[in-house]
Amino acid sequence: MPEKHDANLIVIGAGSGGLVTAYLAAAIQAKVILVEQGNMGGDCLNTGCVPSKSLIASARFIHDARNARQLGIRKVDCEFDFADIMSRVHAVIDSIRPHDSEERYRALGVDVIKGEAEILTPHTVRVNGKTLSARSIVIAAGAEPFVPPIEGMDETGYLTSDTIWQLDRLPEKMIVLGGGPIGCELAQCFTRFGSDVTLVEMVDRILIREDPEFSGHVTDTFTREGMTVLTGHRATRAMSKEGLGILVCQGPQGEVEIEFDTLLVALGRAARIKGYGMENLDIPLTPTRTIAANAYLQAGYSNMYVVGDVTGPYQFTHAAAHQAWYAAVNALLHPFWKFKVDYSVLPWATYTDPEVARVGLNEQEARERGIPHEVTTYDLSELDRAKADGHPSGMVKVLTVPGKDRILGATIMSKHAGDLICEFVLAMRHGLGLGKILGTIHAYPTWMEANKFAAGNWKKAHAPAWALRWLKRFHGWRR
Repeated sequence: MPEKHDANLIVIGAGSGGLVTAYLAAAIQAKVILVEQGNMGGDCLNTGCVPSKSLIASARFIHDARNARQLGIRKVDCEFDFADIMSRVHAVIDSIRPHDSEERYRALGVDVIKGEAEILTPHTVRVNGKTLSARSIVIAAGAEPFVPPIEGMDETGYLTSDTIWQLDRLPEKMIVLGGGPIGCELAQCFTRFGSDVTLVEMVDRILIREDPEFSGHVTDTFTREGMTVLTGHRATRAMSKEGLGILVCQGPQGEVEIEFDTLLVALGRAARIKGYGMENLDIPLTPTRTIAANAYLQAGYSNMYVVGDVTGPYQFTHAAAHQAWYAAVNALLHPFWKFKVDYSVLPWATYTDPEVARVGLNEQEARERGIPHEVTTYDLSELDRAKADGHPSGMVKVLTVPGKDRILGATIMSKHAGDLICEFVLAMRHGLGLGKILGTIHAYPTWMEANKFAAGNWKKAHAPAWALRWLKRFHGWRR
């Protein structure tokens, strides 16, 4: 190791994890070099969260306009050109881009270098022909769409969540391969725009990580909106026929052929573990082909750290940002101080309509892990604001320690579920039980009241019978 380094920290990758790592390190006056070969902002800004949520907003507006009669409006004309919608998507990206720009980070004190990094040793990285050294290195290389080796798919052509943003015309017949969050969100968007969409999922239901009642409700919604949902179907090959693509799938009833002019492969994302010299250091990988890291986010060497999709275990922008704090602090303060990364209260949301948001355990996980729990639910068909807004469906489901109000996890399926879950995140993070949520004043009428009513249902179920009997006698005596 050289006596002096060019920087305290070299960060490889300027996605969410890399940007936050560099930001935090620079904020505490460390010398930081940030290397990015592509666009600043990574997948989230350029091909992930920002464009997909922008597309969802347009699709939701069109859907609401077509269903305006539910709000007492006889007719709403809604004309659009798909090219204009995609132009808006790119305009939204451009409006956010300055926040992640080279200029902003240089102004913050980060030395931003555009180029391809190659790790040479645990302390040195070559960029644009120049070798740079640092006391610590953080790998934030992200992930890329996983594309399975399906026979014929290269010939018929396909899109991924990275390349679909190049579309400027609306597909007529679209297949979405994969029933996870990315596939479900985009399949519903294109259905609402008017494409004939078939969603193909290999296992027996979509959104497999959620409890069955939530994935079932989303499936029913998709079907009502005109989507074909084929679960238990495995794609085996693709071919062309009379100007259209054909995807051949093996299903419960045998082989089926599905026509398409656009095939979107949305089968998850694979960690980027090649292309920047990691193989030079023989850093170990996990069985799922991510970079293995210990509880301090160290990877292979005491001065090398990983954050974000390249290591997991959660492929979320906010998870990468959360890891970034630990990576930055541990990389800069080791061996004097170091902190174990804490995933105990990590929320996520799938932005279908309705949204499905969760924090902590759900029921299927609790059962699989043998964790004792109680389940409390609240049906949003009873919520005044949901009725007023014309969306009286959904559920709040809370898991608690048996006999106690301590929250083990919560799942919400509704409009705005990604926002509503935050109250449970706060409660779990700071050790507040359902009794505290019940004792908090919620504005009326709001969607947030659903959380309070769920807490109220728990309280009713745990009201002591002897106290109720005593109160009945007491009030009878007082009459």
